[in-house]
Amino acid sequence: MRKLDARVLVKKVPALDRTITAIYIENASDRDWGDTLMRDFKEYHGPMKDWPHLETIPGASEMLAHLHGDWTLALATNAADSDEMNIRLALKRVDIDHWLDKVYCFKNIGYKKPAREFFQYIQTDLKLPTQSLCMVGDNFEVDVLGANESGLPAIWFNEYSLEERQAALHRTIHTLAALPDAVKNFM
Repeated sequence: MRKLDARVLVKKVPALDRTITAIYIENASDRDWGDTLMRDFKEYHGPMKDWPHLETIPGASEMLAHLHGDWTLALATNAADSDEMNIRLALKRVDIDHWLDKVYCFKNIGYKKPAREFFQYIQTDLKLPTQSLCMVGDNFEVDVLGANESGLPAIWFNEYSLEERQAALHRTIHTLAALPDAVKNFM
């Protein structure tokens, strides 16, 4: 069973007559930044933009396209090899770069998740209170519990099992297509 390392932070901001939601997707691994929106092929090394083959996670492009009209979307990653420019170049190769409004990366932030400073940096940059953010990720301990310890609600992206975990500060989804309804119902 392959393990994904997807992370998402979500914020809600009142704007005129609708809510704008921003989703922040990140990766917990120290490899590059895949298995969030794009597959992380273990046989490739270095910045993902230079890999001979790239592909998105099933449903990633459709989910981003569906959410983009009403949501502000950003990628936030622990990537060790890529900076923001390299990440944008890889996203462009699979035609999803235009859906992402912001990119946060370890090389620019200087902290890795689950450090509180990682979440605080993004929160400060967004100028939002903690209760307006929600983390979505596939690593329950690092993403979900890390976010919860920083005061953030979280959604566990569990693509490879039917296990569900729910508590006051977290929920579970099994596909990226389920994310819009999960956020809407949870926040």
